[in-house]
Amino acid sequence: MAKINPFDSALKQLDQAAKLIDLDADTHDRLKMPMRELHVSVPVKMDDGSTKVYEGYRVQYDDSRGPTKGGLRFHPDTDINEVKALAFWMTFKCATVGIPYGGAKGGITINPKELSEGELERLSRSFIRQLGDFIGPEIDIPAPDVYTNPQIMGWMMDEFSQIHGKNCPAVITGKPLEIGGSEGRGYATAQGGVYCTINLAEKLGFGEGSTVAIQGFGNAGSYMAKILTEKGYKIIAVSDSKGGIMNVEGLDPAEVEKHKQGTGSVQGYAGAEDISNEELLELGCDILVPAALENVITEENAGNIKAKAVVELANGPTTPEADAIMVKNGIVVVPDILANAGGVTVSYFEWVQNLANYYWTEEEVLERLKPIMDKSFELTWANKEKYGCDMRTAAYVLATERIAAAMKARGM
Repeated sequence: MAKINPFDSALKQLDQAAKLIDLDADTHDRLKMPMRELHVSVPVKMDDGSTKVYEGYRVQYDDSRGPTKGGLRFHPDTDINEVKALAFWMTFKCATVGIPYGGAKGGITINPKELSEGELERLSRSFIRQLGDFIGPEIDIPAPDVYTNPQIMGWMMDEFSQIHGKNCPAVITGKPLEIGGSEGRGYATAQGGVYCTINLAEKLGFGEGSTVAIQGFGNAGSYMAKILTEKGYKIIAVSDSKGGIMNVEGLDPAEVEKHKQGTGSVQGYAGAEDISNEELLELGCDILVPAALENVITEENAGNIKAKAVVELANGPTTPEADAIMVKNGIVVVPDILANAGGVTVSYFEWVQNLANYYWTEEEVLERLKPIMDKSFELTWANKEKYGCDMRTAAYVLATERIAAAMKARGM
């Protein structure tokens, strides 16, 4: 099957919202193209003394509502179309939850699992040297994403600070707590998804013990599983890149995590049946949570989705063609630009704390996150009712109107 271009999917999502609100053609055209694309070579001195050069990207999509914001991923499949789509989604995600950022994304085409720690640090620092003139606390603020983590963000922040001759913690979020990270950031994406899930459950009448299947047991997926279990939901299946496991009586996410740490995969967990990622997506359950990569629900498998609702913790897990099928089948989808916005919202909190040099407790972070997620869900649901559309289009309407208003206010 030909590789799906995620940027094409992103533009189709915009087109649906633009048509619904009769968006003026000039604004629509501006939102179809990123403000800036950077392609950089990233040279790295390897442990054996050789130098390898990797391809890196940073796309700053739109800054009408503030400095651009978005993660950096290290992944062998990363390419410019993926990065453009992710930057687009970040633009609309920040607008959906009303935080004062535009959107950006970046990445390097590499498998970081093949690098030593020293090579990974040199790669991270080299990337920042290439991006140094184009990022900054008031310009563009990177963060972790797939296969990047707080330690990598720490190296990057340190490299930027050395280049500029002063400590610059606000240039990057998702850092270790010791150098300006925020309490609660590690599980913020999942926590935001949980708030959306609880709101959705109230709208659809799901009760305690509702069943959940989660594709992706990395940071976001594993935290989502643990928090939902604490809230009384039953996790019946989880998966990672190597495959999944299922137990209709429910799984203990903490024990599954211990098993994965010991074996490298969730598969082979005692008391559960091994299944494939494809099988997990098609399980009968109340809520399906795609928490891995983009384009996993397509027109090929959307008709087989048996979940009553989908909460998108991953970026771009559903193609527009799949969306149409699920809408027709009565499946409610909480879109990525709302469901996983808890991460960027707490990144925003981290940036604010860095600029003020005043830090909040974990409780204070959660007290600020919950009302933002709850309000954004309610505004999206209200648009869904007003326009008689699906939740994704409703969220895009909310975001597009906010971005268009910012453009107009600037006289752009």
